[in-house]
Amino acid sequence: MRHLVTYPLTAHPASPELLSREAIVRFARRAEELGFDAVGFTDHPAPSHRWLTHGGHDALDPFVALGVVAAVTERLRLLPHILVLPYRNPFLVAKAAATLDLVSEGRFTLAVGTGYQRGEYRALGVDFDERNELFDEALEVIRAAWTTDELVYEGRHFTATGQTVNPKPAHVPIWVGGNSARARRRVAAAADGWIPFAAPAALARTTRTRPLETVDDLVPLLDHLWRCVDEAGRDRAAVDVAVEALGCPPPGTSGFEPARHLDTLGRLAELGVTWTATTVPGQGLDAALEALEHYATEVIAPLRG
Repeated sequence: MRHLVTYPLTAHPASPELLSREAIVRFARRAEELGFDAVGFTDHPAPSHRWLTHGGHDALDPFVALGVVAAVTERLRLLPHILVLPYRNPFLVAKAAATLDLVSEGRFTLAVGTGYQRGEYRALGVDFDERNELFDEALEVIRAAWTTDELVYEGRHFTATGQTVNPKPAHVPIWVGGNSARARRRVAAAADGWIPFAAPAALARTTRTRPLETVDDLVPLLDHLWRCVDEAGRDRAAVDVAVEALGCPPPGTSGFEPARHLDTLGRLAELGVTWTATTVPGQGLDAALEALEHYATEVIAPLRG
């Protein structure tokens, strides 16, 4: 199992200490030194103030932040966790992703989802009710842009009459986030990975997703994913699944129990989960780095023997 950590902008207002180049560099380098396999940045370009002040969190632009990480690390994979794909024209996403893959020497993973914030959609001039159609269209265009010169495509809100996007990456993995059956069908059809989101019942209602709190909750979702993968004639081993240690408080919190994490991650691995995601506290850089080290020592190291 491989290990993803999300940069700790976990609240609003974010710690000013974490909103700096120095913090990003120190966090990314230390995560790499400690054996983490990837670092992620969330995507909220225009959240509502109400959301921010009622449990939301601040965010950096993931492409810019990951560019900084690419420049100061050698091994970490880089991914937005996750990019709300319908917010952007797919040609812009294809260009940014290919560029990050180039400057990181093949370390970028494009992790995408449909999002759930109506206000953010409105602020960006995108129709929330079109989000699923826009998402599927964007995936098709991005893949085509990475492989085709003089691309011709009639989109819902754009027309490509012979566009060529360079550079063309050898292969950027695409992971699809979300707990819905539609998300799993998208993964089975063509994507490289699935990212379900831990979602207690109250949060699930807010984000309009299926509740996901325990490993037992995940089992039927994974059963459905693997059935879809089999029906698509694909190899299950070619599909990554990334999920947090469900039901386990994260490192840096009073409820963190390494033994419980190890047991839960063992169960997840038996189900075919290949990546685990964790968060660390966002009160400041020192607390975040301390939690990174604790998790690496008590969870990553024992799992790797």
